Amino acid sequence: MTRSRAQDPNVCGVTAAIAVIEGKWKTALLWLLESGPHRPGELRRLQPGLSEKVLTQALREMEADGLVHREVHDVLPLKTEYSLTEFGRELSEALGPVSDWGHRRLERLVADSGGRPAS
Repeated sequence: MTRSRAQDPNVCGVTAAIAVIEGKWKTALLWLLESGPHRPGELRRLQPGLSEKVLTQALREMEADGLVHREVHDVLPLKTEYSLTEFGRELSEALGPVSDWGHRRLERLVADSGGRPAS
């Protein structure tokens, strides 16, 4: 799916929403930012494996989509913080039932495998 699908008024709403959150890190970043503003370094520490380049790209896309607010404090060295916008909070709340469904699915997979994690 391309980023332009997120702006195409002729796609279904679910497709438009998924286009905004697709990728490995955006839902995790939404989840982390629910607790309040974070600096980029904090976000990287909280998400092992997330490179600075990918974090920057994801945050820029999320900012362009109106999900996060970037604030640069006028101090030396520059201090940048990211926080959820009201629109980002709405999306995060909307994803709550999807998260609940995902947890039920994982529990079901464990139950179906006789208590062993699925491989």
